[in-house]
Amino acid sequence: MTDANPTISRLTKRSEFLACAKAPSHAKGAVVVQARPRGDDDPRVRVGFTATKRIGGAVERNRAKRRMREAARLMLPLHGAPGVDYVIIARGGAISRPWDRLLDDVKTALIRLAPDRAAHHL
Repeated sequence: MTDANPTISRLTKRSEFLACAKAPSHAKGAVVVQARPRGDDDPRVRVGFTATKRIGGAVERNRAKRRMREAARLMLPLHGAPGVDYVIIARGGAISRPWDRLLDDVKTALIRLAPDRAAHHL
């Protein structure tokens, strides 16, 4: 990662996930992305991942989360906003979705949720 890209860290506490659950979200294809601007001076992008039991058993949920982590690793440096917490939720089809379409789902959701989008759109 270059200096122009934000530092990315993980959400670990349940309270952080719950705070993101109340924030704006965008569903696209096999993912739902929730984005919560923190409003602090910390420029880091923080991200968490979740997959419900509707995805399948533990093996399927873990596979879905691995795919989400890799998609986030590739897309957040390009499209994540500094000072924002993201939660990426796997939806049905997250395991079987073609990789390029999964990347596009994450990218589109991140762009839609960009904090400055509201000022430039509509």
